[in-house]
Amino acid sequence: MDTLSLNDNAYKFSVKKLIVPSALVSYGVLSLTVDGLKTLNKSTRHESSEHITPGAKIDNYMQYAPAVAVYGLNLAGVKGKHNFKDRTIIYATSQLVSAALVLPTKHLVHEERPDGSNNLSFPSGHTATAFSSAQFMFREYKDSNFWLSISGYPIAAMTGIYRVFNDKHWVGDVVAGAGIGILSTEIAYWLFPVTSKLFASKKDKGAFSLVPFYQSKNIGLTIIKTF
Repeated sequence: MDTLSLNDNAYKFSVKKLIVPSALVSYGVLSLTVDGLKTLNKSTRHESSEHITPGAKIDNYMQYAPAVAVYGLNLAGVKGKHNFKDRTIIYATSQLVSAALVLPTKHLVHEERPDGSNNLSFPSGHTATAFSSAQFMFREYKDSNFWLSISGYPIAAMTGIYRVFNDKHWVGDVVAGAGIGILSTEIAYWLFPVTSKLFASKKDKGAFSLVPFYQSKNIGLTIIKTF
């Protein structure tokens, strides 16, 4: 499918689309201070530790599954809303936004993980990635195949659940991560009219290559311009 007009409603800011991610992030923030929610965090951990043995690493891969599915479906002929180039710009932007929100917050909040391994528990980065990928899948297919578009959410939810099972996150961390992930993808679509211009074709004045990176707990952008 050809790229939509940059004036399409898909790229316009909508307050309504902030409701769900705002509610999720708010719950996560409250779980850091509200006694009742802190108790729920601990009781959930206790219950899961009694029935689940930590160790499964499937959450490391499940977080990307919805995004991989989008590309796989397109290769199979099930077209989404954008072509390969444009959907890649959007997805890369969502991951960059997610990292920009998650990593500083981890260091600012300094919450200890349930297993005591470090103080970078809040919010859950795996869950943020998973829900940003699920929201990406929803956005690409919601108009052409609604049931397919929502199929990424159960996978994203399982990613968050496994983070709790593996004793890496509290429930509040996971809920906040889900909100950040959804918000990151929405921001990526809103920014697309701007970010798409960074990838001008050769017939324009120059060509841009924009590459987000994450290394040694640092994030940034590598911008290459050819003349």
